[in-house]
Amino acid sequence: MNYTNADVSSATNAKDKHGGGETGEVGAALVVVGLSWERTAKEVRMRNEMIRVAHRAGAPIRQLADVSGLGRKTVTAVVCAKTHPQDP
Repeated sequence: MNYTNADVSSATNAKDKHGGGETGEVGAALVVVGLSWERTAKEVRMRNEMIRVAHRAGAPIRQLADVSGLGRKTVTAVVCAKTHPQDP
């Protein structure tokens, strides 16, 4: 497998950002946790935006709740807010 300079730089930046100065297994685990949180936060933002798009296009709250796995109150909050409090 070949890694580009951008790949190495990205990994180094993630280590510096999330590693907390730790080395070894603890540092590696912290990096993975931090990167997972970043990816999850991005997916939540995308999901919430798609909920708003679907609702504007006519999808009912109940259907959006069913397909998203969220409660109707949470979906209503997402639809009614430009950005939802749960949006990271």
